[in-house]
Amino acid sequence: MKYTGNVIKYGDNIDTDVIIPARYLNTSDHKELASHCMEDLDKTFTSRVQAGDIITAGFNFGCGSSREHAPIAIKASGISVVIARSFARIFYRNSINIGLAIVECPEAVDGISEGDKVEADLDNGIIRNLTTGAEFKTEPFPEFVQKIIENGGLIKSIADGVIK
Repeated sequence: MKYTGNVIKYGDNIDTDVIIPARYLNTSDHKELASHCMEDLDKTFTSRVQAGDIITAGFNFGCGSSREHAPIAIKASGISVVIARSFARIFYRNSINIGLAIVECPEAVDGISEGDKVEADLDNGIIRNLTTGAEFKTEPFPEFVQKIIENGGLIKSIADGVIK
């Protein structure tokens, strides 16, 4: 799994209520959720995010509630991968469950700036800042997690017989 995109960078403690505000939780429509992603934190997010872009963030990304709406909104907005110093545990699992690639790599977060072009090779655990040439190592995803993400999420993977 390789993802290449431009970086949108955020800080620490980005909670699910700013990823997708609670007032939009009455829908499960992915496009509708994406249209409100990050709006209480970054009013420009939906107008500038492009398919394949990458979010980098600080500590505790996805803290707050356990709702799956937050990673769904991120994925549906076009973000291919989130790289953070750390993730809230439930957000991490929800992201894998819905097929959003996420990886912890504090060194990459430090070495990547807003707008940099980045390649995340999650099969081999290498993140490359194509803007600066810097390279960072991380743990590659286990094969079963790779299959879940490649297949679009856990439920789809089970239904399609990819995961048994």
